[in-house]
Amino acid sequence: METPVLTTKRKFLFLQGPHGPFFSQLGAKIAATGASVSRIGFNCGDAVFWTGNPGFKSFDGTPEKWPEFLEDYLTREGITDIVLYGDSRPIHKAAREIAKAHEIITHCFEEGYLRPYWATYERSGTNGHSALMDLNMDDIRRAVEANPAEMSEAPVQWGAAWHHAFYGFLYHLFLSLPTKRFRNYRPHREVSVLTELRYYIRKLVSMPLHGLQRRIRTRRLLRRGAIYHLVLLQLSHDASLRSHSDFNSVEEFIEKVVAEFAAGAPRHHKLVFKAHPFEDGREPLPAIVRKVAAEAGVLARVLYIPGGKLGPLLDSANSTVTVNSTAAQQALWRNLPVYALGRSVFAKPELVSGKPLAEFFAQPDAPDAESYNYYRKFLLETSQIGGGYYTQRGRAELLRRLVDLMLSKDDPYLSKLESPQFQNANLKLVEVVNNGAT
Repeated sequence: METPVLTTKRKFLFLQGPHGPFFSQLGAKIAATGASVSRIGFNCGDAVFWTGNPGFKSFDGTPEKWPEFLEDYLTREGITDIVLYGDSRPIHKAAREIAKAHEIITHCFEEGYLRPYWATYERSGTNGHSALMDLNMDDIRRAVEANPAEMSEAPVQWGAAWHHAFYGFLYHLFLSLPTKRFRNYRPHREVSVLTELRYYIRKLVSMPLHGLQRRIRTRRLLRRGAIYHLVLLQLSHDASLRSHSDFNSVEEFIEKVVAEFAAGAPRHHKLVFKAHPFEDGREPLPAIVRKVAAEAGVLARVLYIPGGKLGPLLDSANSTVTVNSTAAQQALWRNLPVYALGRSVFAKPELVSGKPLAEFFAQPDAPDAESYNYYRKFLLETSQIGGGYYTQRGRAELLRRLVDLMLSKDDPYLSKLESPQFQNANLKLVEVVNNGAT
């Protein structure tokens, strides 16, 4: 790994992070290197989870005032680095644009592309804004071969889904407390803070029941020896759906998939919709699936299964369909045919099908196994960091590796693309990674 650059002149500004204490602990680690650390908070949740760290600045203006406020803050404080989670939130989208104009490094965190065992760390953008979008498989293969490294094994899992839901509940509980300090705060989602809090409470309470339903329906499906295509549903408010696809809702996606299944799949095949692990009932998905399937005349062939463990369903599936869910990587790892209807970092021609969806249901085409091995190896050696945001053990694993990565001059991808033989043949690609994806 490249030696970290001097930190005495580095000034890190933290914006919003994942629910819980991860950003607070990361800020403390960065400050211990001698760098300056501050944070702009937008609500009580941000403030509470930064407790114990200095440099907290409240933003109590309206959303329209945010770009002007941030630009003034960056100039006045001499900020060199911005740290954020979820690059498509309105406040983060504006921050990324301003940072790029001022040549400020943007450190972007997201859930792992290879979750649940890893978290994602990139510069400039994630998902549809990631530099991965501009890397083709030939680039990736040459980078891996030019810099051979041992393949990382999957670490032990860094916590169950309830840890994530619990911190989400706490965060929105703090948001719901009355305060004048953040009177102009508006959540990046369309529902109110109190409504969001109710969703988290309902999610925590319903986990045991949904787990039982999932196990019963999965066992029944597998024992009957059904041939089925697995559809990975995503959250209706997820930026991956809203920002990186042409669908306006999960229902639109369901309608598209059911129509193509009815048109192309053999009559003895079934279609199984698998809910996202954090689906909280804000949309009546079981009812939507039943309605759309009935209208298409395939109700008896369509099944809905609540969220939770995906492995048993993938192990026996005929194919997988998604918008752009990173869970599709588990299907690719199993050499299972994958169809992606959105813009995704894994949507390479060698990995996902390019035929019409109805034809895919009729005859799914498997990914190229060698290409996926290269792709996975490239991710594990660059942007995928072992650990997780929501447990003490997971955070400890992340923090061990992240500090030096963030202090490095190059982003994770350039550290892999730095060999002379690779750069000489790919100067344009290196420039793309340096400047960030569009």
